[in-house]
Amino acid sequence: MNPQPHDAPVPNPLPSAHRPPSRRSRWLGTLLMLAVVALLGGGAWYLVQRSTAPAGAMRGAGGPGGPGAPAGPGGPGGPGGPGFGGGGRAMVTVGEATARQASLPVVIDALGTVTPVTTVTLRPQVSGVLTQVLFTEGQMVKKGQVLAQIDPRPYEQALMQAQGTRQRDEAQLDNARITLERYRTLLSQDSIARQDVDTQAALVKQLQGTVMTDLAQEKTARLNLDYTRVTSPATGRIGLRTVDAGNYVSAGEATGIATITQMTPIDVQFSVPQDRVTDVQASQQGAQPLAVTAFDRTRTTEVGKGQFSTLDNLVDTTTGTVKAKARFENANGALFPNQFVNVQLLLREVPAVVVPVTAVRTGANGDFVYVINEDRTVSLRKVKRGQATVGLMAITEGLKAGERVVTEGGDRLKDGATVQLQGARGPASAASGAAGAPPRRARASGPRGEGEARGFGPRGEGRGPEGERRQRPPQEGAQPGAQPGASAPQTP
Repeated sequence: MNPQPHDAPVPNPLPSAHRPPSRRSRWLGTLLMLAVVALLGGGAWYLVQRSTAPAGAMRGAGGPGGPGAPAGPGGPGGPGGPGFGGGGRAMVTVGEATARQASLPVVIDALGTVTPVTTVTLRPQVSGVLTQVLFTEGQMVKKGQVLAQIDPRPYEQALMQAQGTRQRDEAQLDNARITLERYRTLLSQDSIARQDVDTQAALVKQLQGTVMTDLAQEKTARLNLDYTRVTSPATGRIGLRTVDAGNYVSAGEATGIATITQMTPIDVQFSVPQDRVTDVQASQQGAQPLAVTAFDRTRTTEVGKGQFSTLDNLVDTTTGTVKAKARFENANGALFPNQFVNVQLLLREVPAVVVPVTAVRTGANGDFVYVINEDRTVSLRKVKRGQATVGLMAITEGLKAGERVVTEGGDRLKDGATVQLQGARGPASAASGAAGAPPRRARASGPRGEGEARGFGPRGEGRGPEGERRQRPPQEGAQPGAQPGASAPQTP
């Protein structure tokens, strides 16, 4: 085996596919990556500049083939004419309503609680064993109706005893009277002393008092016997009973047997703000009583109509309100004791211009509405609102009857914008339909930038850099060979 010389090249043990990249290859990869990053950054910058272009640049529309194409700020064409939808944006579809003259009710809205006219607890007036319960829980009862029975036998015996005592004392009184008459005869014959006559007369008066006491005791016994029949003290609806038959009940028990609540008529108690008390009192001077309407908790369903009754005689210092009461017939039983209701007190009706509540908006400078003009543009109009009722708002200043206002879609509007009414074709859509093609897009370029027009004014006009007005030709009359988006020539 021959040894190799020391200056012979050493073979590379690694294959060519696994050799480390050369310095030139690394530089090429780095440059390629930087180029990709630069392209992405440039594209992003272009998109940002295009999306944040001034509104005037978006509204400008250069006439194809005409001199001095209009452009937005920064372009040689200057700001263009006004376009539909407020500068190139699509027109907003809005709902509308017409302001009208109407009699608007002046009302006071309040929270109320249903209060029974009469609420009584059915209590026994004598003690004894409850032998019968003669009512069904929840039924309507009438005043004087027998509802329960207490064992009457002890009270029957007491009545008989009182009657016997009275009869005994009456007999003694009769005997004393006869004796007194005899004594008076003897006294006239001077056969008896006057003292004996006076003593007998005093005995007669004593027995008369005893008989009167006996009569009172007899009436008491008879009344107690009547009290064993427990009757209804009022007409109304009886509640759940608290004691069953067979139990011993005592006179004046706090719980009683049951509770009776009058249902018809029924009252509603609510509070009136103290600054409206004078208005309520003035309205009460009319010939007709004030009408009151009660609604349910959601204020969507009417549960009854009634009449205003009275105001309290003092102001609640904790709430600054005065308690008031209204009475309802409640023939259908819709109002239930202690029920929570929304109350609307009608004071009077006044003529006013009214619009839907959704038409009135509030901004930094106060309330306003968008008025729809004849050319379907909108004007921001400041107004003063008045009394509000169900779905309607009174306008006291700033609007006349017959004017149309925006009710839906106003959040995307501004003063002077062109709108599309619900259920109607806008002017841009009508023009596109007549021409058979969508509106054109024109580009205008200049030394300081470029502006892209996405809409044109009602007359298709733009303003050039020298302040002169130029007419944009309609789409149907475009010159042959002119392409949408082509750059317009500059005017010296």
